[in-house]
Amino acid sequence: CRLRPFSCEQGLLSRPDGSAAFLQGDTSVLAGVYGPAEAKLSKEKPDRAVLEVLLRPKVGLPGVLERSREQLLRRTCQAVLLQALHPRTAISLVLQVLSDAGSLLSCCLNAACVGLMDAGLPLSSLFCGVTCALHPDGTILLDPTARQEQ
Repeated sequence: CRLRPFSCEQGLLSRPDGSAAFLQGDTSVLAGVYGPAEAKLSKEKPDRAVLEVLLRPKVGLPGVLERSREQLLRRTCQAVLLQALHPRTAISLVLQVLSDAGSLLSCCLNAACVGLMDAGLPLSSLFCGVTCALHPDGTILLDPTARQEQ
C-alpha cells in the first residue's frame, strides 16, 4: 500500500482570492476560491456565508457524478469553514479537473483545502482525502488508479 507521488502549489492564478493545484500521480485538479463577496439577495443568509462549489470536468458539461461530488465537497468544506464570521456573503470554490487517472475525489478535496487556505479564509481545522478501494479478494487498494477503480 503506497500513495502515488503528489505535489501541490498555491497562488497560481491571479484573479481568484485563492488558488491551488494538486497533483496525485497523473490526476490533477486546479482550485480557485472567490470571496467572501457580496451575495445575491436570493441566496444570502443573514447569519453566515453561503458556500458554492462547482466541479468542472476536463471535457464536456458537468453531469450527475459531478453534482454528487460537489455536494460531498460542499459538506466537507462547510464543516470546517467558519461561515458565521462572514454573514450575508458568498464564497465560491471552483474545481477544474485537468486530468483524471484515478482517486479524483481525494485530489479534489486536497485541492479545495489548499485553495481555502491560500484565500486566507478562517477554518476550524484542515482536511485531506485519500481514496481506498476494496479488491474482490479482500485486499485494500490505497490510492487506486482509474483502471483499478473500474
